[in-house]
Amino acid sequence: MINIDRTDLPKVALAGLIGEIAFEAYAWLISPVLFGVKLQPSFLVIGLTKKATGVELSYGAAFAVHFLIGAFGFAAFVYLVKALTKLSYVKTGLLAGVALWFIAQGVLAPLMGRSFMMGMGAYTQSSFVGHVGMTLLMALIWKRLSARSAD
Repeated sequence: MINIDRTDLPKVALAGLIGEIAFEAYAWLISPVLFGVKLQPSFLVIGLTKKATGVELSYGAAFAVHFLIGAFGFAAFVYLVKALTKLSYVKTGLLAGVALWFIAQGVLAPLMGRSFMMGMGAYTQSSFVGHVGMTLLMALIWKRLSARSAD
Protein backbone atom coordinates (compact mmCIF):
# COMPACT_ATOMS: atom_id res chain seq x y z
CA MET A 1 0.00 0.00 0.00
CA ILE A 2 1.29 3.42 -0.91
CA ASN A 3 0.81 6.14 1.66
CA ILE A 4 -0.01 9.33 -0.25
CA ASP A 5 0.89 12.55 1.49
CA ARG A 6 -1.64 15.01 0.09
CA THR A 7 0.63 17.94 0.96
CA ASP A 8 3.09 16.58 -1.63
CA LEU A 9 0.62 16.65 -4.52
CA PRO A 10 0.75 20.42 -5.28
CA LYS A 11 4.56 20.30 -5.02
CA VAL A 12 4.76 17.34 -7.37
CA ALA A 13 2.35 19.01 -9.81
CA LEU A 14 4.39 22.23 -9.84
CA ALA A 15 7.61 20.23 -10.25
CA GLY A 16 5.98 18.36 -13.14
CA LEU A 17 4.89 21.54 -14.86
CA ILE A 18 8.37 23.06 -14.59
CA GLY A 19 10.00 19.79 -15.66
CA GLU A 20 7.79 19.49 -18.74
CA ILE A 21 8.46 23.09 -19.76
CA ALA A 22 12.19 22.37 -19.42
CA PHE A 23 11.76 19.21 -21.50
CA GLU A 24 10.06 21.15 -24.30
CA ALA A 25 12.77 23.82 -24.25
CA TYR A 26 15.39 21.07 -24.47
CA ALA A 27 13.48 19.21 -27.21
CA TRP A 28 13.04 22.24 -29.46
CA LEU A 29 16.11 24.38 -28.71
CA ILE A 30 18.96 22.33 -27.25
CA SER A 31 18.55 18.86 -28.79
CA PRO A 32 18.94 20.17 -32.36
CA VAL A 33 22.26 21.74 -31.40
CA LEU A 34 23.59 18.77 -29.41
CA PHE A 35 22.16 15.86 -31.40
CA GLY A 36 20.95 17.35 -34.68
CA VAL A 37 17.35 16.29 -34.00
CA LYS A 38 14.30 18.06 -32.65
CA LEU A 39 12.32 15.81 -30.31
CA GLN A 40 8.66 15.81 -31.30
CA PRO A 41 6.81 13.21 -29.21
CA SER A 42 3.53 14.69 -30.44
CA PHE A 43 3.95 12.54 -33.56
CA LEU A 44 4.03 9.47 -31.33
CA VAL A 45 0.81 10.63 -29.65
CA ILE A 46 -0.80 11.15 -33.07
CA GLY A 47 0.20 7.67 -34.23
CA LEU A 48 -0.76 5.87 -31.04
CA THR A 49 -4.13 7.64 -30.86
CA LYS A 50 -4.90 6.81 -34.48
CA LYS A 51 -3.86 3.19 -34.00
CA ALA A 52 -5.91 2.78 -30.80
CA THR A 53 -9.03 4.76 -31.73
CA GLY A 54 -8.93 5.52 -35.44
CA VAL A 55 -8.95 9.25 -34.62
CA GLU A 56 -6.14 11.37 -36.03
CA LEU A 57 -5.32 14.23 -33.68
CA SER A 58 -4.00 17.52 -34.96
CA TYR A 59 -0.42 18.32 -34.05
CA GLY A 60 -1.64 20.98 -31.60
CA ALA A 61 -3.99 18.57 -29.85
CA ALA A 62 -1.29 15.91 -29.67
CA PHE A 63 1.16 18.46 -28.27
CA ALA A 64 -1.37 19.38 -25.56
CA VAL A 65 -1.94 15.70 -24.72
CA HIS A 66 1.79 15.03 -24.47
CA PHE A 67 2.34 18.19 -22.44
CA LEU A 68 -0.33 17.16 -19.93
CA ILE A 69 0.99 13.60 -19.75
CA GLY A 70 4.52 14.94 -19.25
CA ALA A 71 3.60 17.55 -16.66
CA PHE A 72 1.23 15.51 -14.55
CA GLY A 73 1.55 11.85 -15.56
CA PHE A 74 5.35 11.82 -15.50
CA ALA A 75 5.37 13.76 -12.23
CA ALA A 76 2.95 11.22 -10.77
CA PHE A 77 5.29 8.47 -11.96
CA VAL A 78 8.22 10.16 -10.18
CA TYR A 79 6.07 10.33 -7.04
CA LEU A 80 5.15 6.65 -7.39
CA VAL A 81 8.77 5.57 -7.90
CA LYS A 82 9.81 7.48 -4.77
CA ALA A 83 6.93 6.07 -2.73
CA LEU A 84 7.65 2.49 -3.80
CA THR A 85 11.44 2.51 -3.66
CA LYS A 86 12.17 5.01 -0.89
CA LEU A 87 15.22 6.09 -2.92
CA SER A 88 16.74 9.54 -2.64
CA TYR A 89 15.23 12.24 -4.83
CA VAL A 90 18.19 12.09 -7.22
CA LYS A 91 18.03 8.30 -7.61
CA THR A 92 14.25 8.49 -7.95
CA GLY A 93 14.55 11.04 -10.76
CA LEU A 94 17.18 8.98 -12.55
CA LEU A 95 15.27 5.71 -12.26
CA ALA A 96 11.98 7.26 -13.35
CA GLY A 97 13.64 8.91 -16.34
CA VAL A 98 15.33 5.73 -17.53
CA ALA A 99 12.04 3.83 -17.19
CA LEU A 100 10.04 6.45 -19.10
CA TRP A 101 12.71 6.67 -21.81
CA PHE A 102 12.65 2.90 -22.22
CA ILE A 103 8.86 2.88 -22.45
CA ALA A 104 8.91 5.64 -25.10
CA GLN A 105 11.72 4.26 -27.25
CA GLY A 106 11.62 0.55 -26.50
CA VAL A 107 7.87 -0.08 -26.24
CA LEU A 108 5.80 2.72 -27.80
CA ALA A 109 8.02 3.50 -30.80
CA PRO A 110 8.06 -0.16 -31.89
CA LEU A 111 4.25 -0.19 -31.61
CA MET A 112 4.38 2.42 -34.36
CA GLY A 113 6.60 0.27 -36.55
CA ARG A 114 9.94 1.76 -35.56
CA SER A 115 12.89 -0.44 -34.67
CA PHE A 116 13.57 -1.31 -31.03
CA MET A 117 15.09 1.74 -29.34
CA MET A 118 15.08 3.25 -32.84
CA GLY A 119 18.53 1.78 -33.43
CA MET A 120 20.05 3.78 -30.55
CA GLY A 121 20.55 6.66 -32.96
CA ALA A 122 20.69 10.37 -32.23
CA TYR A 123 16.95 10.65 -31.56
CA THR A 124 17.03 7.87 -28.95
CA GLN A 125 20.14 9.30 -27.31
CA SER A 126 18.60 12.76 -27.15
CA SER A 127 15.38 11.26 -25.82
CA PHE A 128 17.41 9.67 -23.01
CA VAL A 129 18.86 13.05 -22.04
CA GLY A 130 15.41 14.65 -22.24
CA HIS A 131 13.54 12.05 -20.19
CA VAL A 132 16.20 11.60 -17.53
CA GLY A 133 16.86 15.32 -17.32
CA MET A 134 13.14 16.08 -17.00
CA THR A 135 12.43 13.57 -14.24
CA LEU A 136 15.62 14.44 -12.38
CA LEU A 137 14.59 18.10 -12.48
CA MET A 138 11.09 17.18 -11.28
CA ALA A 139 12.50 15.20 -8.36
CA LEU A 140 14.92 17.97 -7.37
CA ILE A 141 12.24 20.68 -7.55
CA TRP A 142 9.92 18.49 -5.47
CA LYS A 143 12.74 18.03 -2.93
CA ARG A 144 13.37 21.78 -2.80
CA LEU A 145 9.67 22.58 -2.38
CA SER A 146 9.39 19.95 0.36
CA ALA A 147 12.39 21.40 2.20
CA ARG A 148 10.86 24.88 2.06
CA SER A 149 7.56 23.72 3.51
CA ALA A 150 9.39 21.92 6.32
CA ASP A 151 10.98 25.20 7.45
